[in-house]
Amino acid sequence: MKKTMKMNMPLGCVMADVVALVLTDDDIKRLQHPLIGGVILFARNYQSPEQLKALTASIHVLREPSLPIAVDHEGGRVQRFRDGFTTIPPMRTIGEVWAKSATDGTKLAEACGTIMGAELAAHGVDFTFAPVLDLDWGESGVIGNRSLNRSPLAVTALARALMNGMRAAGVASCGKHFPGHGYVKADSHHEIPRDERALAAIEADDIVPFRELAGELDSVMPAHVIYENVDSNPGGFSPFWLQQKLRGEFGFNGVIFSDDLTMEAASVAGGVVARAEAALNAGCTMVLLCNDPARCDELLNGLWDRGHRATSETAERVARMRARVSGVALADDARYLEACRTLAEMVA
Repeated sequence: MKKTMKMNMPLGCVMADVVALVLTDDDIKRLQHPLIGGVILFARNYQSPEQLKALTASIHVLREPSLPIAVDHEGGRVQRFRDGFTTIPPMRTIGEVWAKSATDGTKLAEACGTIMGAELAAHGVDFTFAPVLDLDWGESGVIGNRSLNRSPLAVTALARALMNGMRAAGVASCGKHFPGHGYVKADSHHEIPRDERALAAIEADDIVPFRELAGELDSVMPAHVIYENVDSNPGGFSPFWLQQKLRGEFGFNGVIFSDDLTMEAASVAGGVVARAEAALNAGCTMVLLCNDPARCDELLNGLWDRGHRATSETAERVARMRARVSGVALADDARYLEACRTLAEMVA
């Protein structure tokens, strides 16, 4: 990796990934494109705590303002960093504790949020794409035990506790997958899920946690699901869901991240540039393109050629996703240590 000079430019509307454990020259060139506004990390980018700190530091020094760094770190099977990090249980486990004691479930949720947030912030990661607000209908393989509970009231309460823990650790939240992915069986990574329910049914159930938490969430990620009796577009490409419902009716003012544009369910919008434009025009603040550097370059160049530029509104919203940390080491963080004790006591 060549030494590079920090570049001054506003945060753009595309979140990209990097290929390995350290930045390559191609990574650096890509991350310095004016339309890049954030970076997402995966398991392939993690070897050890020390390596992760070095990688995140090398990303943060590339630009001013620095690029926010994200990860899918929910717990259970969706936890990209393992060795050296606390194992967070599947979210369904928290819901099961809540079913026996709402007090204990809430305490466990906040402890998990505190641990996740503190450990990510200590390693230079700004935020995680959590909590999952999808309801556990018992049908979706891709959601499954990632869901906290079937009850929208339980999901709302437990997600709020998780977010409180994350916020105390200085890490932003992302509620997903708006307006709800738990009802459909199909996996949007590989298929195009269709939810045939009427709007009233969705509003009575799946959308409740998003509506109740709209004023507390830092960001939201819509679902690549077509709610065919409401709108012909998937949630993430739908002005109805994003502008009329989320922003208008619910008053949400944070970042709206598209789900990964390489997923099969996003193919209904066309090629990668068309998908991004559909998401941005629908109301997304930032689009994600993961695991395909060539297509990411195609997206960046295509959007640039079509006149897309970083805007002050996008830059301002995305900047809020940066970690707000005090610099306290984990070993000296009393709140974090207490949360670790709570998790160990409540989850064998």
